[in-house]
Amino acid sequence: MSRELKRGTIELVLLSLLERRERYGYEIVAAIEAASGGRLEVRDGTLYPVLYRLEEAGFVAPRWENPERGVPRKYYRITEEGRQELDRLAAEWREFAAA
Repeated sequence: MSRELKRGTIELVLLSLLERRERYGYEIVAAIEAASGGRLEVRDGTLYPVLYRLEEAGFVAPRWENPERGVPRKYYRITEEGRQELDRLAAEWREFAAA
């Protein structure tokens, strides 16, 4: 998939995934690859800057989970502002696809 298309839609993809339930980084990457049948591959270097940007905009909120065993994980969930942004992005996407 073209890099430009991926760059233009990654926010829509991430917010759509987080609308279903909260997830942590690796889980997000795996869900994107699974849902796209491996056609859409997102690397950490792409994922985390976008998540940080969404967090700064107030569209996602993080929380840390510290399991008894293993590494702490930062989970992301969509906020109400994020749901509104998702609606806006989805409407833009539908309009673009219809054209």
